Amino acid sequence: MTYVGGWDRAGGRRLRAFYGCLYYAALRPGGALGLRRSDCTLPGEGWSRIDLEETRPVAGKTWTDSGETHDRRGLEQRAEGEARLVPIPPPLVRMLREHLKEFGTAEDGRLFASERGNAVAAPSCSCVWKRARELAPVPARVSSVLAARPYGLRHAGVSQWLDSGVPAPEVAARAGHSVEVLLKIYAACIDGQEQEMNQRIMRGLGEEAWSEARSTGAPACTGLPPSSKMYAWPTSSAR
Repeated sequence: MTYVGGWDRAGGRRLRAFYGCLYYAALRPGGALGLRRSDCTLPGEGWSRIDLEETRPVAGKTWTDSGETHDRRGLEQRAEGEARLVPIPPPLVRMLREHLKEFGTAEDGRLFASERGNAVAAPSCSCVWKRARELAPVPARVSSVLAARPYGLRHAGVSQWLDSGVPAPEVAARAGHSVEVLLKIYAACIDGQEQEMNQRIMRGLGEEAWSEARSTGAPACTGLPPSSKMYAWPTSSAR
């Protein structure tokens, strides 16, 4: 990403943290463009959070009251003025701190702005991403649909949360989805967790420890699994 746009104009570096917000925080592009310094809590290390209040979707000058290309709107599925709290991991915290150190903010406090301080145009986001894809993946994947557009980073971020075992309601809250929409869009990620979920249930029932005790010949008096409190495995002398 940092190789795109040359060092002086910093086209790629200027948007590196923007793309990081799409992946690590699963923000929509409009939400990331509306992100302000006051929305971010950025400690020196560890997890932090973003209190997202505004989104800046592209609407065109004809369709906005201000005459700006980007409209100013509240969040989807939120009342006017209601913020969405999004925890962000250390890699994104570092990205945002580095971005602020090098580029500062726009006059209105927005984190991401063009070289002239204006809102970043959607074609610029797509163009920088396209050029970065030509440099990063192996040649066979450049022509594929893998991460073909920046919005794919949001999908990848949400999928990573689900694959990591984060409960669907928590993922939906962080991503700004309803649980119903989340389960519909990312059903494949959830379906692939059947084995892991079975293992978690086994641990909750105490079956894993019980099976391990049987295989190692440990005494049965170490405790029965909650699901088998009325039973006990016969000893070898009783078989």
